[in-house]
Amino acid sequence: MEDDAKKLEEGRLHNKDDLISEKVNTTSDHNGRGDAIDHDHEDHHEEKNKAAVAAAPLEADQIKGEEQPVLVVKQKSKRVATLDAFRGLTIVVMILVDDAGGAYARIDHSPWNGCTLADFVMPFFLFIVGVAIALALKKIPKINDAIKKIILRTLKLMFWGIILQGGYSHAPDDLAYGVDMKQIRWFGILQRIALVYFVVALIETLTTKLRPTVLEPGHLSIFTAYKWQWIGGFLAFLIYMITTFSLYVPDWSFVVDNDHRSKKYLVKCGMRGHLGPACNAVGYVDRQVWGINHLYTQPVWRRLKACTLSYPSDGPLREGAPSWCRGPFEPEGLLSSISAILSGTIGIHYGHVLIHFKGHSERLKQWVSMGFILIVIAIILHFTDAIPINKQLYSFSYVCFTAGAAGLVFSGFYLLIDVWGYRTPFLFLEWIGMNAMLVFVMAAQGIFAAFVNGWYYKSPDNSLVHWIQEHVFINVWHSERLGTLLYVIFGEILFWGVVAGILHKLRIYWKL
Repeated sequence: MEDDAKKLEEGRLHNKDDLISEKVNTTSDHNGRGDAIDHDHEDHHEEKNKAAVAAAPLEADQIKGEEQPVLVVKQKSKRVATLDAFRGLTIVVMILVDDAGGAYARIDHSPWNGCTLADFVMPFFLFIVGVAIALALKKIPKINDAIKKIILRTLKLMFWGIILQGGYSHAPDDLAYGVDMKQIRWFGILQRIALVYFVVALIETLTTKLRPTVLEPGHLSIFTAYKWQWIGGFLAFLIYMITTFSLYVPDWSFVVDNDHRSKKYLVKCGMRGHLGPACNAVGYVDRQVWGINHLYTQPVWRRLKACTLSYPSDGPLREGAPSWCRGPFEPEGLLSSISAILSGTIGIHYGHVLIHFKGHSERLKQWVSMGFILIVIAIILHFTDAIPINKQLYSFSYVCFTAGAAGLVFSGFYLLIDVWGYRTPFLFLEWIGMNAMLVFVMAAQGIFAAFVNGWYYKSPDNSLVHWIQEHVFINVWHSERLGTLLYVIFGEILFWGVVAGILHKLRIYWKL
């Protein structure tokens, strides 16, 4: 565009008719995620007419013997708002279930088999990561540079994951920091996202020269064109399934420290293919790889009927509860994260559909049909007790159910926002989605609340955050449960929606 301005100043462009615009399929947006794509395909004939009208003066000038230069100006394509809105929705649900799940146990993670609102968060993250990878890596000028960026972003995600969830941060209530390296938690939410991102993005990059620019005719052409991505997902599926059902799980023990006293507990196993809390292969792999002292110490299975009378809420362990109720378990473990690669693989497929299918109806047919097929597979597996839906194990039925749900929600957002144009009601989700990392760190991980809590009067419980919770919400509504829910909605979600909107207007984004 700078060259164009120089030409105008020099008088080399004589009139506006010299500018003929050329559409592009995808571009990187201002946030560098490449979440923009062509939406002008349905006005193809109209564009042809405009081009003909624009070209007419040039033809007239050529008849007079005057040669006029034709300047091609590339315009940025319309950004797919659905991606940001979906990403923002996932962050909002995460804040809701994390901070209000204690008051409303039905939206908190399922204690074992089953699926609640909280159980959709992680696979929704991985799904949208896959979609974004497809758009961001549509064109790769230099493969080595792309691989370096992928590795760097993976390491950044790992670093922030360990800082925020490894035990170093005690936000928001505990005004302390630091972690005993003997008990640091190595895996967490961001680490799982990093692993899935690394594998899926690496396959996409290394196969860039093997994929076609135009699909061949046929219903399965979108799958065969990206067969290496599906082969990668299938290998992850095989590793997970073979390990889960064939690995022998021996007895194991752990130590619990209470009131400066240590007590050792033994869990009897000696079996294969068990899908219960005590003796599954997912937990065994993590105990062997990370060490039992480096796992999450408050697993959701403590809310099972077998463990507590407060089911489905958290509460004191019942007398005579099985020993494993007190044991550690890593919900974002290594084997379950290998299974999670499938969520990213399905997400990148939706991104490929977005790139190759130019009509809204064609895209929606592909997305909706696949979403329903995945959900049907999951329901069959779950209700026949073949493979129960289980977030803690990241079972295959759980992958199918949540990926299918993600596909349908994504399709619904696309229809409402990008097809019908109802964008305004979802703007706050878009804003949050554009600054997802910032809102995740500051709100979902409680870093901003911890900063505010650090400025208290006389007692750490007498801070601005606690005062607002107590006097503006809980006391006014005379209900701790309702007050907590309203505080999360207005004091956290709405607040960070406004902050994200302001940052968007100022073009401030936190990118990794």
